[in-house]
Amino acid sequence: MVIVEAKDLTYTYPNAEKPALDDVSFEIQKGEFVILTGPSGCGKTSLCRCLNGLIPHFYQGELKGKIVVNGLNVVDHPIHELAMCVGLVFQNPENQLFALSVEKDVAFGLENLGIPRKEMRERVNWAMETAGIMDLAERAPHELSGGQQQRVAIASIMAMNPEILVLDEPTSFLDPVGAKKIFGVISKLNESLDVTVILIEHRLDLVARYANHVVVMDAGKIILDGEPREVLNSEKTRMLGVGIPKVTRLFQLLEEQKALHSKKVPIMAEEMGELVRGALKA
Repeated sequence: MVIVEAKDLTYTYPNAEKPALDDVSFEIQKGEFVILTGPSGCGKTSLCRCLNGLIPHFYQGELKGKIVVNGLNVVDHPIHELAMCVGLVFQNPENQLFALSVEKDVAFGLENLGIPRKEMRERVNWAMETAGIMDLAERAPHELSGGQQQRVAIASIMAMNPEILVLDEPTSFLDPVGAKKIFGVISKLNESLDVTVILIEHRLDLVARYANHVVVMDAGKIILDGEPREVLNSEKTRMLGVGIPKVTRLFQLLEEQKALHSKKVPIMAEEMGELVRGALKA
């Protein structure tokens, strides 16, 4: 089932000389874990703003083409309606957290929707438990670490029960250990709840293992769109400067030297280890 569809999508910000999105077309199936990557300024964030209606309802400019999210044509539906099915987690969690306690932040969206108190309590507890922050419920968000704040931001979105979770580089302020925990939470939501995940990310070493769909952008266009191993092993991806997993690049170099070969391109360290052990035994 197609949950996001864009066709001939072109968008230009007010007073901009060039379009931020240039004739973009793609489909995302329900339940997919999609990595959206590419060089800085390639249009990734602009594309995500289209998914929840910030473009064209908040950011003006000129939008051409079509984008349909969960059956809703973005142009014809207001932001608050799209927010019921698309949750956006910002790069900096401090932009989303402002209440006096974690629990109140997670409940904020539900209060605005007028959700009955009993249901609100159940959804807030579920979201905090899922994100692994139940023990932080009474803490003030500004007292938390960056990783904890990001999990609170994710919980506040998940309490709204979105069909689609969009995350704009949610680990850019975190160390690798903190980033790994966040990716684990996101993967859990994707696998156990069938939430469609669209993740803007450049740390492909850490996140490639979770994805089943990768989209690469450059200069407002989609350059590659497909299965992770195929896209990440592409010479075009590497030449764009996208940080493909180090094990994938190592495999490419060894294969060029005819020192290693496999039909299944490794994107995880564990897979590379198995290939090397197999080659040593041969």
